Amino acid sequence: MARRRPRTVRAPRIARRTLALAVVAAAGIILFAVLVPIQTALYGTPLPLSFILAAAVCAAPLLSVTHPRWAVATFCAAAFALPLLAVPARATESPWPWSVPALLAFVLLVGVVTYVHGARAGAFPLAIGAVLSLTAPLLRPEIVATPETAGTATADLIVTVSVAAAVFLVAILVAGRMRVSAELIREREHSALEESRRSLVEERTRIARELHDVIAHSMSVIQVQASTARYRLPEIGETASAEFDSIAATARASLTEMRRMLGVLRTEDQTAELAPQQGIDDIPALVDTLRRAGVTIGLEITGAVTEAPASVQIAVFRIAQEALSNAVRHAAGAPATVRVQCDADTVRIRVRDGGSAVPANPTGGGYGLRGMRERVELLGGDFSAGPRSDGGWEVVATLPILLTPSAASAPLERTQEIP
Repeated sequence: MARRRPRTVRAPRIARRTLALAVVAAAGIILFAVLVPIQTALYGTPLPLSFILAAAVCAAPLLSVTHPRWAVATFCAAAFALPLLAVPARATESPWPWSVPALLAFVLLVGVVTYVHGARAGAFPLAIGAVLSLTAPLLRPEIVATPETAGTATADLIVTVSVAAAVFLVAILVAGRMRVSAELIREREHSALEESRRSLVEERTRIARELHDVIAHSMSVIQVQASTARYRLPEIGETASAEFDSIAATARASLTEMRRMLGVLRTEDQTAELAPQQGIDDIPALVDTLRRAGVTIGLEITGAVTEAPASVQIAVFRIAQEALSNAVRHAAGAPATVRVQCDADTVRIRVRDGGSAVPANPTGGGYGLRGMRERVELLGGDFSAGPRSDGGWEVVATLPILLTPSAASAPLERTQEIP
């Protein structure tokens, strides 16, 4: 026997959120490493203050993921102080009031807050940063005293606000797209779950219906044959009669357990599905089986039944089987009649028994009547079941069919009557 190759264990993929946090943290570290020397060398800010203020500016984007208010407040305080601490002689030679690293940190903060917390939250750092940019020239007028320095500061402000606004809009679009994608994924998962559940329920319903239609019917016949054996076969002795009574009791107990199992399998939220089984041509054999059990049954099949679709054939057989099974159980000893009539448009089946008893659930809530009604409604037909005025019980089903023109115009092909 060939040995199985050991399964390779793949390393777990990094979560998208963890990867995004790592990128933001790396960007903050890089900006901090660049902002401190630039602020000290180009703008003359004392090194300790450069460390503190640069740390506040560069850490704000990462802090904004969990604490956006504290992050915006920290960033705005540091961004407000940085241009005010610049030496005028050096500030005129470099971008002011926003240095390039500070501008990038501002843009990163606006993008992170907008993407994580929404457009309304992202508008606050954008608006506050723009206002703070305008206050720096007012508080340090000596830096923009000349037309050249004033133009440079104005261009710096315009570029900063424009880039931040563009990132704000891009973050809104990306966040919206991600939310829509996540919603679609959740809907697909929900649809797949519902489809799986529906398939499971349909399969359970089909199994329950087939168990009821096939197994329960056969058990009913066994029970009737065993119960009536001492009356149909008077020559058997007491030992054999007792054995038949035991078989009948076991069959009744099995039917009770099967009904309990059907109650577990059966559900109300799905329609039964037809399965390929016997057709109308198998009804005579079904009737013969019940006749051998001592039941008097009259059968009449009229029309071109072989032209009926397979689904209609299956439904008619199952209706006849279940109706006769009910007659055997609830009207024991009473004669029954089965009439099947097929014409160009419909197949009609009517099953009557002459007993005085009625099924235990005359409202149609039993599994047998429910299964018959499901089959008929699935094919768009009409179904009725109820007591007759003479004390018997009648089941009537009309199923629509569509025959070929030649079959529709042909005379009735068969009339089978069994007394």
